[in-house]
Order: sequence, then C-alpha cells, then structure tokens
Amino acid sequence: MLEMHGDDAKILAGGQSLVPLMNFRLAQPRNLIDLNGVGGLEQIQLRGQTLSVGAMVRQRDAERSAIAAERLPILREALEQVAHPAIRNRGTVGGSLVHADPSAELPMLAVALDAVFHLRSSRAARSIPAREFYQGYLMTDTAPDELLVEIDFRMPPRSAGWCCTEVARRHGDFAIVAVAVLLDCGTDRTINFARVAIGGVGPAPLRALAAEEVLQDRRLDPGLFRRAADAAMQRVDPPADIHASSGYRRQLTGVLVRRALAVAATRVKGNA
Repeated sequence: MLEMHGDDAKILAGGQSLVPLMNFRLAQPRNLIDLNGVGGLEQIQLRGQTLSVGAMVRQRDAERSAIAAERLPILREALEQVAHPAIRNRGTVGGSLVHADPSAELPMLAVALDAVFHLRSSRAARSIPAREFYQGYLMTDTAPDELLVEIDFRMPPRSAGWCCTEVARRHGDFAIVAVAVLLDCGTDRTINFARVAIGGVGPAPLRALAAEEVLQDRRLDPGLFRRAADAAMQRVDPPADIHASSGYRRQLTGVLVRRALAVAATRVKGNA
C-alpha cells in the first residue's frame, strides 16, 4: 500500500501524533494505512547485547516490560516522562521515534544508545543508525514507501548508572530541555563508558560528544561533572520560542547535564 500511494499516504499506528496534526490541518493525507491489524510488530526481545522493540509496541507496554526494567532501566525512566498514561496506552514506540520531535524522550534515548532502525519496503530491507536517521525537525531518513518495523537499542554495560531527566512547563508537556545520561566506571571509579544526549536544543536530538570526551577515562568527581556540563552547554545553539529563550535553554542544558551525571553516578552498581 505504501508502494502504491507513496507521498499521498500516512501510517496510522497509535495516532497520538498524527491525529492532532490532522485536527489542525497540518497533515492532510489522502490515505491512512492502519497498522493495528498487522501482526509481528509488537514484540520486545532480548538478543545478546541488544533490546529489540517492535515498532507497534505500545509505550505503556515498554514502560512495564520486565525485560526492559532489568536490562535497560533508562527506557522505563524515559517513558514515564512521555505525556500521560492515556497517551502511552495508545502511543507506540515506533510512532514516537519516526515522528522525530526534537523535544521527545524516545528519539533522544535512541541517539544516546546508538540505536539501529530497521526499515522495510516492498523493494528491500535496510538498517540505519540513529545518528544518521534524524536529519532535521520532524525529518528522518525514511523513504515514502518505507516502514519502520523494529528498533534495536544497544545496551550499556550491566553495571552502568543512568538518568533521564527534563524540565517542562507542566507535567506531560514536551520538554523545554531533556537530557539522557549513561555512565559506568571500574572499581577505581575511573569512567570507562559515558553517553550524554540532549533534546530540545536543536532540530534533532544530539549526542554531547564534547561532554563525553571530558568524562572518558577520568575519575568520578562533582567538579568533573561541572566541566562536562559546561562543555555540553557551550556546544549547543538552542532555538527561542514562546516557552523559553535561547539563553535559558543553554543554561538549562548545563544544569540538567550536571544533575543527570550526579544521579547516574549513584546508580553505578558497586560504586554508589
């Protein structure tokens, strides 16, 4: 059906992003292709060091998944901050990822975890990493006849600490700034794994590589967290809108990165 209708069609999964856009006439597709009767897209599976999530997995199901809670607790923490339970009951993991709102939690987490997106069309199947998937505001590297079928989240070390946090005007609103952090260290408290991702500060979620470089191979220390936060803050150029100025978003980036690192450090197993 995608091959037949192409640009004149939209995929309907949970409808929590598409239907509001249609209500405001921001999206006016001639055809809707409903995936709710399609099987095989609602599985959560552990495959080695990868958590594979089907595109039609409801956000609430992923939030309550025992596998995700044990092996990827940051996914649950991110999902708990997505809108409200009524939205998460219908909204899908794949739908949020493809919608690609730069302030949304799941795209930011996909970037932090080096997720791989599996796309399929009638022509072929292909896989693309998150760093290449997001190309701009509400833009992804998805052809008109392609469907996202599965997402592979690469799991951090078992002992890694985590934190996903944000500031929003009201609970359930899109974040003004959001931050996801993963951190691991050895018994000598030297950091050997660091991931910092930020949402709400540009047209797409981004990895704060400068902050990660500050952290790598250095001992856990509050002063180190401040330097990493400063590095992240200096590399962002956030937009201004009716909710926050560019300067406020930049300052908030530094505050949230520092706080998230401090929380993640307390969750590193064996190094609390």
